[in-house]
Amino acid sequence: MPRTMGAPVTILVSIDGFRPDYLDRGVTPNLSELAAGGVSASMRPSFPSVTFPNHWTLVTGKVPDHHGIVGNRMEDPARPGETFTMASDDPFWWNAAEPIWVTAEKAGVRTATMFWPGANVGWGGTIIPDSHGAIRDATRPKDWQQFNQAVTGASRVDAVIDWMRRPEATRPRFVTLYFDTVDSAGHANGPQAAATTQAVADVDVQIGRLVQGLRELRQPANLVIVADHGMAATDSTRTIPLDRVANVTDYRLLESGPYATLFPVAGREAALEAALLRPHPHMTCWRKNAVPARFRYGGNPRIPPYVCLAEPGWLILKSATADAFQGGAHGYDNRAPDMAALFIANGPAFVGGKRLAGFDNTDINPLLRDLIGLPMAAGLDGSDAPFRQVLKR
Repeated sequence: MPRTMGAPVTILVSIDGFRPDYLDRGVTPNLSELAAGGVSASMRPSFPSVTFPNHWTLVTGKVPDHHGIVGNRMEDPARPGETFTMASDDPFWWNAAEPIWVTAEKAGVRTATMFWPGANVGWGGTIIPDSHGAIRDATRPKDWQQFNQAVTGASRVDAVIDWMRRPEATRPRFVTLYFDTVDSAGHANGPQAAATTQAVADVDVQIGRLVQGLRELRQPANLVIVADHGMAATDSTRTIPLDRVANVTDYRLLESGPYATLFPVAGREAALEAALLRPHPHMTCWRKNAVPARFRYGGNPRIPPYVCLAEPGWLILKSATADAFQGGAHGYDNRAPDMAALFIANGPAFVGGKRLAGFDNTDINPLLRDLIGLPMAAGLDGSDAPFRQVLKR
């Protein structure tokens, strides 16, 4: 008979693009059971409601404007000619805010990450010149995996369970686990499509596999299951071609879709501003320093001078497309209902059967600190206040 494996492990699970209302489709027996027996809520993502900024917010407790990952694609005035993409692992881009696994490792808590945006980065380090990318003075999880989309959900879960089989001295006490298939299905098919519902059902099977694996090991665990954002339905009848809004010779486009970021061409600032800031159907544009305060976005030097935001369901495109399409997108107003993100917590630290009012995803890092036993830090944009009524003290 397996022995009980001591103190609870904290496992942070991200299901990319999982809307809270996906639980209402009748295909999630495992997630629904965890929600019913634990704590659940509809969580607000940070703006922009896209993958890398929000995954970094979840683990740092800071909004993108403060942690520096302000988009899935970005530039920095300090590094002219360079562009950050979702493959960038130079610590330069990531070092402005400390992720929870670094905080834990510094405190002597062993961590492991089965995929998480940024978990492969040598945090706090710098690239050694002429070293072909070698990094000095960096902290990483003790165990981490380079992201590989081809690794199945079952294999990801099995890696976590294998870590739990280790002797106590090498067994991690904080683990992350990441699933991307619900987001991929939502983009390709739209949130209401049967293929998206099937992806939801498939990932629920993997959550069941995780719970069963922990149960067989008698390993107590506090599970915190989140999404980075939701998903809105889009189609080719709701597009805003930017080349019909402003002269293409007046700007350089960095990001487009639910929101867009633009640089003016030198000498064309006034013309671009006049074109962007006038009223537009289904889109609002701002100078970065005039983005409404509730977005908590616009102060970081990595954000281009102009930001445009489409109404949910509309897409800002470089130019008009003749191709018909139907799918899903995210990046909209973080308070839009379709952008809401899943939150479920279940384990010995939590009072069961509680539904919380909505809260911001900046509060996840403080919650994880409570679960792992780490002190609160100054300068966080969130707090553990939403969870005080549901945590057993």
